[in-house]
Amino acid sequence: MFTNHVEDAVKLTVCGATGGTGQEVVRQALEAGHEVTAVVRDPARLPDGLTGARVVTADMTDPRALRPAVEGRDAVISGLGPRDRAQARAGVAAPVTRVILAAMAECGVRRLVAVSASPLGTSPPGDPFLDRRILAPVIRAFLRDVYADLGAMEKAIAASDTDWTVMRPPRLLNGPATGRYRLAVGAGLAAGRTIARSDLAHAMLAVLDDPATVRRTVGIAY
Repeated sequence: MFTNHVEDAVKLTVCGATGGTGQEVVRQALEAGHEVTAVVRDPARLPDGLTGARVVTADMTDPRALRPAVEGRDAVISGLGPRDRAQARAGVAAPVTRVILAAMAECGVRRLVAVSASPLGTSPPGDPFLDRRILAPVIRAFLRDVYADLGAMEKAIAASDTDWTVMRPPRLLNGPATGRYRLAVGAGLAAGRTIARSDLAHAMLAVLDDPATVRRTVGIAY
């Protein structure tokens, strides 16, 4: 199995740990030897194979409730996002991320890596006509509530004092990590249509100690 090997272990908090990407981040972080705290609302949704993590059940609307999960950690990774359009209309990513940022500020934790989506960026040079003129506008229109939520999340992160990195993946798939993906710091990727959650998780862990990604968006795709 392809795993994420990081030279120095870190104390890592993962928010949204029961989601598809969050589970992959927790699993790969544990395999890499990191000390992982998984923040969940329902611990029953965390698979048995991730029991090496310290699990904290917290109200994600209260910075004080998050403080025990964040205090003393080296970094926070957020895999949070709306599961559907109804959640997006209500607002999930933006308000919860503001709570995470508040808890990080209270605890003096600076490093944050969060998931957004590639349609938040502009079409990159060389993007095929089909992607640029047809697929992208249709997707943005159909999922406008999702992208409005994620856009507000990105603005909150950019306005914070954290050393943030925002990952912008395209459509997420299930499947094993390959390590064969493209990254673009501060840009999108032409013809970047899919990425496996496992490879997204691998990249999120890999950028933790990459200064070139601090306070930047990062495009990722196959």
